[in-house]
Amino acid sequence: ARLRALALDEAEFRDHIWPQLPAARPERNLPLSYVWGDLHQKSDNRLRLTLAEHRGKRYELQRVRFDGETTAYAGFNVHRQAVFVVHDSSGAEQDLRVAGSLVEMDGVWKVFSFVVDD
Repeated sequence: ARLRALALDEAEFRDHIWPQLPAARPERNLPLSYVWGDLHQKSDNRLRLTLAEHRGKRYELQRVRFDGETTAYAGFNVHRQAVFVVHDSSGAEQDLRVAGSLVEMDGVWKVFSFVVDD
């Protein structure tokens, strides 16, 4: 529930993200409902797999780094290849790929997608 709460919801995507994306251009002829539905379904499916893989494990988040590029849009930035640096239950540091990209908008961070490209 905590990870899901960190993700963009449909209203945030529709109102803030979608209008700036290249896919929203009229010549692309991609409906918002299709793009959101696809993004949300793939992201939710990946989150379920990630949760199953890490079920029962405890982590303490130390920091987040980004191994991919950052793309600036009007009003927000998309940071790719998010790596969550955590301490596991033994205190050892680990890198976890929990989310593919995060959005930074007006000092607020949200998960754009839980899909991790390996």
